[in-house]
Amino acid sequence: MENKVELLGYYGTDLIHAQSAWTSTSRDLTEEKLERVDKLLQMLAQEGHHTPFEKSSLHFLVTVDQATHIHLLKHRIGVSINGESARYKELKEDKAYIPEDWKGLKTSEELFIHEEDSPEDDVCGEISWKEGTDWSSLLQDYTDISNYLYHKCLDDLTPILGRKRAKESARFFKTFNSQITMDVMFNWRSFYHFLKLRNSEHAQKEVRELAQQMLQIVKDLPGNPFEKTIKAFGL
Repeated sequence: MENKVELLGYYGTDLIHAQSAWTSTSRDLTEEKLERVDKLLQMLAQEGHHTPFEKSSLHFLVTVDQATHIHLLKHRIGVSINGESARYKELKEDKAYIPEDWKGLKTSEELFIHEEDSPEDDVCGEISWKEGTDWSSLLQDYTDISNYLYHKCLDDLTPILGRKRAKESARFFKTFNSQITMDVMFNWRSFYHFLKLRNSEHAQKEVRELAQQMLQIVKDLPGNPFEKTIKAFGL
């Protein structure tokens, strides 16, 4: 399945950011002040006075592969993250990510895994894929085998090692494309930092697409509450 993101909620607006900055002088709003909110936010963004942007929050629920999970965990300042844990529960859904850009790409030769101690003519000791097999299909096969072994290992280890140790060790069978669901909250300052690093041509495709989806969701909010902030940061 594809990586997914949804917005659970948000707090703040352009005006909240502006009023936070005006606290240093006066929070009283006048028509003259309201007319220059956009200029104030642009000045704050450009000059690096980003503390007022910490007064808002963006709350997302995402389902992502392990690589994207790790990228997200690197963002800790102004970011709150909780995620599904294979240590505390059995991952029964077997969610897995298959790269879209792999579709139609074929293996250049026949591939096989052969048990070293089995006779060469023993096909029972071999797993193989024909030349021209779609790589996305092969990854799905590999993922299915991994998930099958994960659940069987968990069943067999639980009576011997106990359910806690069985769960935390059986997950070693899980492939790197396995997906988990994460609860992620940014303030606007940390969200901008995330976008700056991850919505970049240098970022891995999966986390870049996640960042782009998050930004689009915020841009599409009813009433466009962060329109001037988005413009101020050039997003």
